[in-house]
Amino acid sequence: MLEKTSSPSDLSVKALRASCSTCSMHQLCLPMGLGENDMDRLDQIIGRRRKVPRDGHLYRMNDPFTNLYAIRLGHFKTCQINAGGEQQITGFQMTGELLGMDAISTDRHHCDAIALEDSEVCEIPFQRLEELFGTMPTLLRHFHRMMSQEITREQSVMLLLGNMRAEQRFAAFLVNLASRYNTRGYSSTSFQLRMSREDIGNYLGLTIESISRLLSKFKKQELLKVNNRHIELLDMPTLKAMAAGNEVCG
Repeated sequence: MLEKTSSPSDLSVKALRASCSTCSMHQLCLPMGLGENDMDRLDQIIGRRRKVPRDGHLYRMNDPFTNLYAIRLGHFKTCQINAGGEQQITGFQMTGELLGMDAISTDRHHCDAIALEDSEVCEIPFQRLEELFGTMPTLLRHFHRMMSQEITREQSVMLLLGNMRAEQRFAAFLVNLASRYNTRGYSSTSFQLRMSREDIGNYLGLTIESISRLLSKFKKQELLKVNNRHIELLDMPTLKAMAAGNEVCG
């Protein structure tokens, strides 16, 4: 969530403390328009920055809920165990997004959060955040918007796994990633897939062989270029039309 700073051992705790106001992602995971005093108050509740190595768990299902986590660097996946005892990926999260909102209602996490690469998060103690909501309505409104966006994203996944054909599911997945990268100031047409093809297939309800076939098919139709995990989207209008169900790759 924050810009990198050097951290020699003689730096004070204050210097090491996460500072939302200087973070490159603060406009995404925290509200714009807060005054300097309000931002200072928010800064004061931000806990430590926590590094999570690739394939490491940020939290596990049924862990007690104490913090929200703002992703400062890296990517995560969230997953649950389905009725058949198999892992089901429920989402992919990236820099500037919050993890942990699933646990607010029950005080227990409902999924595992696993780093897709070496990542770093800022811990936000939820009890202290709630205390600020009472005196900072702007912050509360922004948090409600973020929860609404999360609900909308989950509904979109349900649609994705419902009646969509394989081509439409994959196109929607790529368009969603492109939009989220664009929001963060990155290229919306050229990016690395941080998740494996197996993980993408798991998320979309497709086999890894199906994902490989779709990549080859889209490449042949000049919708994209692919080099290992690097993707370049060549025809965004067609991909958006496919995702909306208005055009199917032939």
